[in-house]
Amino acid sequence: MGPLNGLKIIEMGGIGPGPFCAMLMADLGANVLRIDRTTDAGLGVKKQLRHDLTRRNRPSIALDLKSDKGREAALELIAGADALIEGFRPGVMERVGLGPEACLALNPRLAYGRLTGWGQAGPLAQTVGHDINYLALTGALAMIGSREQGPAIPLNLVADLGGGALYMAFGLLAAVLNARETGKGQVVDAAIIDGVSSMLTTFRGFSAAGAWTHEYESNFIDGGAPWYACYETADGKYISVGAVERKFYAELLDGMGLSSDYLDRQMDRASWPEQKIVFAEVFRSRNRADWESVFEGRSACFAPVLTLEEAANHPQMTERAAMIDIAGIRQPAPAPRFSHSIPDMPEPPSESGENTAAALTAWGVDPADFAREFS
Repeated sequence: MGPLNGLKIIEMGGIGPGPFCAMLMADLGANVLRIDRTTDAGLGVKKQLRHDLTRRNRPSIALDLKSDKGREAALELIAGADALIEGFRPGVMERVGLGPEACLALNPRLAYGRLTGWGQAGPLAQTVGHDINYLALTGALAMIGSREQGPAIPLNLVADLGGGALYMAFGLLAAVLNARETGKGQVVDAAIIDGVSSMLTTFRGFSAAGAWTHEYESNFIDGGAPWYACYETADGKYISVGAVERKFYAELLDGMGLSSDYLDRQMDRASWPEQKIVFAEVFRSRNRADWESVFEGRSACFAPVLTLEEAANHPQMTERAAMIDIAGIRQPAPAPRFSHSIPDMPEPPSESGENTAAALTAWGVDPADFAREFS
């Protein structure tokens, strides 16, 4: 059933990091109940439900939260929850009568999770934004890119999913544990800019030490170092190298057929641009598959740059059963792995309001009584 079996979470339907956070919790066995709107809010990029993978593994009920009965129904469900996830702008939940004050008065042990880009307070709290904006304001985007093209967009992995969803999941579990010890719930203010800033802690240290240059491709793990970069191969594909440690760098040079002179110049930043030109010429001399053969079994910190399809079929992924099939859609398996509390196979995404009766029963609420009281 998964390590979070028994944990009950209300998810207020939204897009982006909120659903991803809810998916993570549900994948590990939490009983997550999604409350959707009764009308389409017109948010995000539309896709068929079966492709909306972060909505997997949890039922949905649809409530009109602007109506008295809809609000009362939501409060009835929140009363039985350990945690709640909402991702609206500050004040939205308060306006429909479902803010922290109302919910914690009803359920004092509730971990009330608020996931936003800018946070609950500050001059930008009511400003709209997306992943790219949060990366820009925190300084992360100024560290990722190339000299020729400037900032590079790392999908929405760093802000929405890393600084947002993962920090919310971490915060909710911390608040639930605290509530079990103290009997007192609390608000978890998970601002994406806080999460991204936290993720930049190591780099703040480098910067403070004068070990980070604020120019693209000038540092050891931003593409500036020849031994930590991606290179094009003869067939137009790419490989990656990340030989930070000297012994691994020696293996990389040997596989490339370069002399040990490069080993002694590993940390010579002034020569990095020249060395990268040489590396690019070497790697462009063979196809990607050839380089994979060269470095197979070598401790050189080498890996091919694979497409999603190629990655799913790589022996390392298949051996670990990293991909699973749900309703005909190939997708990532729940993560991380556990030795004995192994989660069940996830269920496919649910339509808004599709599972009302089953969801209420699993929540411990009689569907007939619920319908009589709130419909």
